[in-house]
Amino acid sequence: MLTVTVLAVGKLKEPFYKAAVEEYARRLQNYCRLRLVELPEHRLPERPSRAEIEGGLAKEADLIREKLPKGAWLCVLTPEGEKLSSEAFARTLAQVKGSGRSSVCFLLGSSYGIDPRIKAQADLRLSFSDMTFPHHLARVMLLEQLYRAETIQAGTAYHK
Repeated sequence: MLTVTVLAVGKLKEPFYKAAVEEYARRLQNYCRLRLVELPEHRLPERPSRAEIEGGLAKEADLIREKLPKGAWLCVLTPEGEKLSSEAFARTLAQVKGSGRSSVCFLLGSSYGIDPRIKAQADLRLSFSDMTFPHHLARVMLLEQLYRAETIQAGTAYHK
């Protein structure tokens, strides 16, 4: 069974996001071993300079590197990433499984993004949309799309 790690920078505080994450985590347990790992977001001033943001992202990158599963296929969620349909996303995950890899990792950065050096390590840079979403909502969206991909692969009725 595939191990899926979701590394997310920042804590979920809102009960409605937590409930949605718990629901999709429950659904996914039939398809994979899911690990949800929250990393602390580096605190920045209210109006940070570009240098302060870059420094914060570099510190977050150090924490991310420590938690990246060794040998895992890495997908970074980023606005400039590739846009895939749900079916194409399901095919991508099936190809990763078929390649013999037993572990995948999805990375959701902080509200200021992800250090470019981490993005460069990714096997896939993925974007959900040209629209801007709260990064906490992106975590829910990722888990829903992972569940949808698994149900597409299994041929169940969830994906119509």
